[in-house]
Amino acid sequence: MDTTKQRPSLSAKFIAELEEVFSSDTLFFHPEEIEKFSRDQTEDLVFPPEVVVKPNTVEEVSRLMQCCNRHGVPVTPVAARTGLSGGALCVNGGVALSMERFNRILSIDENNGQVLTEPAVITQVLMEECAKKGWYYAPDPASRGSCSIGGNIAENSGGPRAVKYGVTKDFVLNLEVVLPSGKVIWTGANTLKNATGYNLTQLMVGSEGTLGVMTKAVLKLLPLPKHNLLMLVPFSSAEKACEAVSAIFKAGITPSALEFMERDAIIHTLQYVPDVQLPVGPDVQAHLLVEVDGNHLEILMKDCELITEVLTQFDCGEILFAEDNAQKNQLWKLRRKAGEAVKAHSVYKEEDTVVPRYELPRLLKGVKVIGKKYGFRSVCYGHAGDGNLHVNILKDDLSDEEWTSQLPEAIREIFELTVSLGGTLSGEHGIGWVQKNYMDIAFPHLQIELMHSIKAIFDPNNILNPGKIFPDKVTV
Repeated sequence: MDTTKQRPSLSAKFIAELEEVFSSDTLFFHPEEIEKFSRDQTEDLVFPPEVVVKPNTVEEVSRLMQCCNRHGVPVTPVAARTGLSGGALCVNGGVALSMERFNRILSIDENNGQVLTEPAVITQVLMEECAKKGWYYAPDPASRGSCSIGGNIAENSGGPRAVKYGVTKDFVLNLEVVLPSGKVIWTGANTLKNATGYNLTQLMVGSEGTLGVMTKAVLKLLPLPKHNLLMLVPFSSAEKACEAVSAIFKAGITPSALEFMERDAIIHTLQYVPDVQLPVGPDVQAHLLVEVDGNHLEILMKDCELITEVLTQFDCGEILFAEDNAQKNQLWKLRRKAGEAVKAHSVYKEEDTVVPRYELPRLLKGVKVIGKKYGFRSVCYGHAGDGNLHVNILKDDLSDEEWTSQLPEAIREIFELTVSLGGTLSGEHGIGWVQKNYMDIAFPHLQIELMHSIKAIFDPNNILNPGKIFPDKVTV
């Protein structure tokens, strides 16, 4: 869906200033680059920038921001374009600021368990390089093989292992940031504790590129666990699978991952990834993927025995224990490819709901009731251990009128249900462009105005990723 609007072209004076600062291999106007930076992974939305800039240094980022600030030109920071909420879409045209050349791991501090990295480093690359030295960077979104650290920080990404280790914010110690004015700051300190003034570091994490441009990050590392065990558990009832989640924790076990996939998610993924083989009986309505990790295999075996005892109370089927790393990788591939598989099946909208994990069965049931009311099919999967349910709404045979006019009402009902259960609109994908007009469900006017005030202090001219997070009816 091309949502491009007519915009006035960039002024000749502004372009002339850019050309004075940036060389031809940094500044791009040609259609191929414009097209590439017109979209991310959010539905089928298309918002072309008017120019793409690929700076090589912090100084170049600073000079770009100064120039755009003087001329009032919008700047959208762009990472790996794997986002699912439209956070990197150039909805107001202007400049797409690609950070792709900031792609170095600068140092791994083995004495303190920290890594200094630039934002365009791919998450899986950083994880693997740290692992070579015996250190563990735990946040691992499903797109870890293609998403970048900068995008993870902008969206406060999570992933399967957030249930035990936390999300991105729990690993960010310090950030180098270029402000909209062009000034460069470090937000914190390279320490595990910091009670010195306001926490600007955590303010930047999850701000979706609206407050500053991150150019370096100091991230906390953990000792790499030596062992992990993985089991796949079928259930005849999706709600029973969700009920089992909270019971595992009540039994005293904290898994390193606890993932939920309902039947349609499994079926679509098996069709999409033919090299993964898994028999799914006609009575199987959902699976839980459960992982435990640690340094002592005998303790992990006992944990799995206790988990098995808990799961049998919820009418689970025969549990599959992964026998080796190859089988573990196959099962994880099944889970990590679920999103791509569902999206390949139909035009879709994805909601990133999150509730306290005990409320997960009520959320899942409510989503299905709302789907029947409005006539849509949903495919659900997600990080059950932390109550994060990804709800993929498929267009299937819905008319364009039903899709564009009625579906927003249905989504609003899903979010209202989520908030009523103690949850909120997004667990890890962010608000961005597509969820911003539902923010009134999560926050009263006062909180939204406070956020506006923070945005105005950092970015008084509203040039940095404008049009994101805040509802259309309230302006900065």
